[in-house]
Amino acid sequence: MIEVKHLSKLYGKIKAVNDISFTVKKGQLFAFLGVNGAGKSTTISMLTSELTPTSGIALIDGVNVQDESNLIKEKIGVVFQDTALDQELTAYENLKCRAALYGITGKAFKGRFEELVEIFEMHEFMNRPLRHLSGGQRRRIDIARALIHRPQVLILDEPTTGLDPGTRKMIWSIIERLRQEEELTVFLTTHYMEEANDASYVVIIDQGHIVAKGTPRELKNRYGQDTLYLYGVNKEDIRSFHMPYHKIDHGYAIMLNNTKEATKLILTYPQFFTDYEIIKGDMDSVFLNVTGKKGNEHEDNVDLNA
Repeated sequence: MIEVKHLSKLYGKIKAVNDISFTVKKGQLFAFLGVNGAGKSTTISMLTSELTPTSGIALIDGVNVQDESNLIKEKIGVVFQDTALDQELTAYENLKCRAALYGITGKAFKGRFEELVEIFEMHEFMNRPLRHLSGGQRRRIDIARALIHRPQVLILDEPTTGLDPGTRKMIWSIIERLRQEEELTVFLTTHYMEEANDASYVVIIDQGHIVAKGTPRELKNRYGQDTLYLYGVNKEDIRSFHMPYHKIDHGYAIMLNNTKEATKLILTYPQFFTDYEIIKGDMDSVFLNVTGKKGNEHEDNVDLNA
């Protein structure tokens, strides 16, 4: 559905995006990860034809983005981190105005409007001005606006930043339903690594370069750090392992390169393994190990390496 070939964007000597290539299959949830300034927004701007690449091409559904920008805008819907809605208009008026830009009026608009209101559970606030709505309510309208013309690709740029966990869960439930039922392709940028964990495929960009890519499972196996939590043992027991560790409540945490190391420890020191658990490396540890930076910049995290 999306094909990027050797895409670059230069600003003088600064390489905002430097020779990146990737593909996104139809119906995938594709996560594009990187810290601020990594090149994510520049890439999105090129995918949406807002920016002209210095070199390389981007195709959406086989169409060159730069050659057919109007056609591309029909194929994609975009939800930016900052809302594109008019705060003085009601939710209904915002969606009606957006639909009109695509020639969706009359009965066609009424049918699509009612469908989206049902999907996003927006009945109670459709006639309220946007400025009187909560962040979660505005975000639902934002996504509905991006879907009003039934695009094939939904681009979500940090879509759940600042939302409470319940609203984030609701929005992702809706997006997943649309992806499954309508084969909607979702292109996601996020700093919430647990959202990337559910992706079909992940690309990590840093300083304009792609530094890692693969399924979440592949990336966790390659770059994640597993942790063994061992309870009811003393420091002398742990020191005999000759591995990095730190104290936790009622026990110790031991850093592992992979789960095979845990198996070896259990077979070598079975007397110590009466109460333990092994936690697989998550996408946070993948992101940190690949880029040297934390993914969840806006959340409180426990760094097990501290």
